[in-house]
Amino acid sequence: MPLIPAFQKDKTLLADIHRTATKPDGFRIWWLGQSGFLIQFQGKHLLFDPYLSDSLTRKYATTDKPHTRMSELVIDPAKLNMVAVVTSSHNHTDHLDAETLLPLFSANPNLQFIIPEANRAFVGERLNGRADLPVGLNDGETAEVAGFTFHGVPAAHNQTERDEAGRCRYMGFVVKFGPYTVYHSGDTLWYEGIVETLKPFNVDVAFLPINGNRPERRVAGNLNAEEAARLGREIGAKLVIPHHYDLFKFNTEDPAEFVRWAGEYGTPYRVLRLGERYEILD
Repeated sequence: MPLIPAFQKDKTLLADIHRTATKPDGFRIWWLGQSGFLIQFQGKHLLFDPYLSDSLTRKYATTDKPHTRMSELVIDPAKLNMVAVVTSSHNHTDHLDAETLLPLFSANPNLQFIIPEANRAFVGERLNGRADLPVGLNDGETAEVAGFTFHGVPAAHNQTERDEAGRCRYMGFVVKFGPYTVYHSGDTLWYEGIVETLKPFNVDVAFLPINGNRPERRVAGNLNAEEAARLGREIGAKLVIPHHYDLFKFNTEDPAEFVRWAGEYGTPYRVLRLGERYEILD
């Protein structure tokens, strides 16, 4: 079966990013696949949880849990030489991929890296000993990096797991820049208090997973399509963009199911194609 084609990729995608970098109004979003989103605001670029390699497909190729790719890679991470900040919400490879991050660090010598503080030692091992590089956050903590203000919030994947010091191993990030606020969930289920945690932020755009939680997949789960649409409505998000689908055949969801539920709940939404740009104006 052919791969799902990108709306735009490689040189075309890169040209689109560079062409809009000097626009003074609003901000722009590109979906790079799985949970990866590029944010552009006043010439600065924030990259959420990128996975831009085939490392997992190779790792599991001869196992009983093959990670068969469904969609095209949109870009070589080494070509993204404009990124100021990158995040990893937790330690799973599709959110913390050495084959994506190390080329990004090489292409962006001043790149800042945001992680859950609880994961610092693991991150250092995966990234060849660079444990001193990241900015670590816990839930309830804030850091200002490259003009973006990050607020750590818990995520449940499948539980809100904490280390021996009480710090979250799975996190989402609420990020404020200019007059805007976005929420990137990382990987999460619905947990007690999630609405109360997020609603006060008055989120403009929420990036929420839709692939669900099915034990037969033998991986940690996420919100399903109905829950993502409902959460977006309950926190008052002005827009929900779904993620975590169309990458691996064994762990995906049809975004049309999310669209159906968003219609049921009256949740404002946008489903992006791979490499597609969406613009939020003042």
